[in-house]
Amino acid sequence: MYQALSITEVTTYLGELLESHPLFSDLWLEGELSEFKRHAASGHCYFSLKDEGALLRGVMWKSAAARLAALPRSGDLVLAHGRLGFYSPRGDLQIYVDAMLPAGVGLLYARFEELKARLEAEGLFSPERKRLPPALPRRIGLVTAPGGAALQDMLSILARRCPLVQVVVAPCLVQGERAPDSIVEALYQAYEAGVDLIILARGGGSLEDLWAFNDEAVARAVFASPVPLISGVGHETDTTIVDYVADLRAPTPSAAAELAVPELADLRALVDAARAQMTFAVSREIAGHRAALAQAARAVEHYAPMRRLGRDRQQVDDLARRLERAFITGTDLRLVNLRGLTGRLATLSPLATLARGYAVVRHAETGRVVTAPDHAPPGAPLTITVRDGDLAATAQTPPAGAKPETRRQ
Repeated sequence: MYQALSITEVTTYLGELLESHPLFSDLWLEGELSEFKRHAASGHCYFSLKDEGALLRGVMWKSAAARLAALPRSGDLVLAHGRLGFYSPRGDLQIYVDAMLPAGVGLLYARFEELKARLEAEGLFSPERKRLPPALPRRIGLVTAPGGAALQDMLSILARRCPLVQVVVAPCLVQGERAPDSIVEALYQAYEAGVDLIILARGGGSLEDLWAFNDEAVARAVFASPVPLISGVGHETDTTIVDYVADLRAPTPSAAAELAVPELADLRALVDAARAQMTFAVSREIAGHRAALAQAARAVEHYAPMRRLGRDRQQVDDLARRLERAFITGTDLRLVNLRGLTGRLATLSPLATLARGYAVVRHAETGRVVTAPDHAPPGAPLTITVRDGDLAATAQTPPAGAKPETRRQ
């Protein structure tokens, strides 16, 4: 007895079958676009791919469409990469496209562009994460074919430019189906060797010859390098995915070796310049310290106790001389003033008046100067002082109409 299956069970089974098949999970299709539309709100693109015999629905999500240089149009022949899936609600088989290129560019180139766009979107090419090589690496790892001309060229250049550097060779295949795994293994050997810098290199060749360096596993191994990595793959015109991921890209293996180490003569010149600069700096520092020491010595001498005592003694002597001069000058001024006062006193003295013929009359008993007749009644004893001495007299009553007079005894 047969058991009926639901539509959902069938479509789910078909979807799982498609997604689990390795052929349908990494698929390139070439065909003509039709009914190409980009949803205004979501930004997703919906279309059909067809050839002379069949038609297949397709979807490109907004993130994948954003990586296209320009949106294709209906009628364009394209090469699309993606995976097959089964859209259960409508029962449609369709391809989910993550990369699309114009038809005719070649499958290898299309795969290159698809991987490049995807890794770039993940940030593996970001300039912010790239590191500068060390100025003078001590150990350099060379990841390349052991018997190739590229290895000999790099060894020769490294020995000529900077024989001090130590070289660690991590041999690997650089061409063929097994080359990607061999390169990844050699890279991790170099990572574990304690090197300061790594060069991943091989000589030139066709796109097919260099295809191992466009492998996703190799690109991610280069991205995981713990030290700066220089890629020197192919000739100057060759470009691989590894070149975008590496910290620094050189056009050839020889150029990579030249970028890795400085010229020994340049190092000598740098050392000589550094020595001269250091000598000048040390001399200038010594001269500065000598000047500071001399200034400190002068300051010590200036503030020395004995020197200060000598200055103080000199200052005391100066003050003593100034005091002596001031005392003498003050005395002279006082003598002059005294003479002036003496002269004025002599001028105002009663003796000077007496010398001019005047006399001073005093009451002999009271000593009072007689300046009016009532000061000396008749018969009162008087003393008359003249220039050369005193005279005794008695007061008398003057006649009527006459001035009072005195009588001498």
